[in-house]
Amino acid sequence: MSGVAKADEILDFAIAREQEAVEFYTRLASQAKNVAIREMFEQFAGEERGHKAKLTQVKQGKQLLSAKGEVMDLKIGDFLVSEEPAADLDYAGALILAMKKEKAAFRLYTTLAGQAQDPAIQALLLGLAQEEAKHKLRFEVEYDEHVLKEN
Repeated sequence: MSGVAKADEILDFAIAREQEAVEFYTRLASQAKNVAIREMFEQFAGEERGHKAKLTQVKQGKQLLSAKGEVMDLKIGDFLVSEEPAADLDYAGALILAMKKEKAAFRLYTTLAGQAQDPAIQALLLGLAQEEAKHKLRFEVEYDEHVLKEN
């Protein structure tokens, strides 16, 4: 997507990315051996389904979402190397991968907001960017508390 994009193009693109995120977290959940980890990834898959539903409702003219404040960023995910999910992916690896995914989603929505002509669509995308930043923060806190402190 380049230049100024139309609202429907942006929404279709964002809906497709949210579906990819649902599939990503569902796959991580199915690979998790620990019940708590599986439930956490299932929860994130549910949140991404919610984002997709919001975007779909906006596209259908049924709802708007606005940005709600800034979210703190510990920047832990910015310095970790990601990897492709494997069947034997450990908890630390899954968290790193999830942080990278959320950071990419944040950047995507921020970029798309800059391309949107409609102020309501810009607000929607900035709101979704903040939600993705919250997800990344939750993964960073989890990593800090359960991986960094164990080493």
